[in-house]
Amino acid sequence: MSYGQGGPQSQWDPWKPHSQQTWNSGGDDGTPDWAALAEASETRNKRRKLLFVGAGAVATIAVGTAVAMAVVSANNDTSASGGPTDLPASASVPSGSATPSFASTSAPPPLDPRDFIASAKKDTAPLSADTLFPGTQLTMGDTVYKKGATADTTNCASAASGNLPKILTAGGCTRMIRATYTNGGIAITVGVAVFDDQAQATKVRKQAAKKAVVRSLPGKGVKNFCNAAVCLTTTNAAGRYAYFTTGGFLDGKNVTNKDTKVFRAGTDLQQFTFNQIYRRGQAQASAAANG
Repeated sequence: MSYGQGGPQSQWDPWKPHSQQTWNSGGDDGTPDWAALAEASETRNKRRKLLFVGAGAVATIAVGTAVAMAVVSANNDTSASGGPTDLPASASVPSGSATPSFASTSAPPPLDPRDFIASAKKDTAPLSADTLFPGTQLTMGDTVYKKGATADTTNCASAASGNLPKILTAGGCTRMIRATYTNGGIAITVGVAVFDDQAQATKVRKQAAKKAVVRSLPGKGVKNFCNAAVCLTTTNAAGRYAYFTTGGFLDGKNVTNKDTKVFRAGTDLQQFTFNQIYRRGQAQASAAANG
């Protein structure tokens, strides 16, 4: 092979080993063609730049693929409940907003005092003239009544008059407790008849509405009253107790509808007696609740 002008030239490729570089003399003095060398160098730089750009694009795609795969992998590692599998079950994860729960409780209903005064089985508190009518006087509003004599008997009929003895006996009365109170020239006797249960007391109250009178009780400075004169009588009941009043003037005058002081005294003594009976129930209900 000859190397001279007009002969074949091999192409030099910087990426091919053992390739030959040809010099174009451009003349007979054998100096390099600097323009050709510059052109060849520029071509190499462009190729190298394109190679690096392409490699960078491939690397970017690879990184993007890797990130996408990591996201998919992380999503595939979640549990069916939507949370990471390495966390404890939701029931065991403490919550700062959780509120404590307490077993529901309810206080028992209060005991009814009326239940204790409705029958002798539950009404077992001590009973006497002193427990029903304590002290030496009582005050109702601005009126003071002084206590006179008291009486307590199991012969209920002996403490009554009119139709009341028969009614008390038939109704099963077991005890009659009486007390007399005075205010000025007025005297009132209160009689409390005791029965085994509320039904008996209620029946006696209804039957004793007319012509049934508890006997007035003199004594302790109080003379006889309401033996012949017209007097005010009342009848009522609370629980297993029926209670009666007989009131009038100590001087023997008849009571008329205009005698408001007598009527007031009858009302006051009825109210006081009811209060005393109800307090028995309250005391026993309280004792049972605290016992």
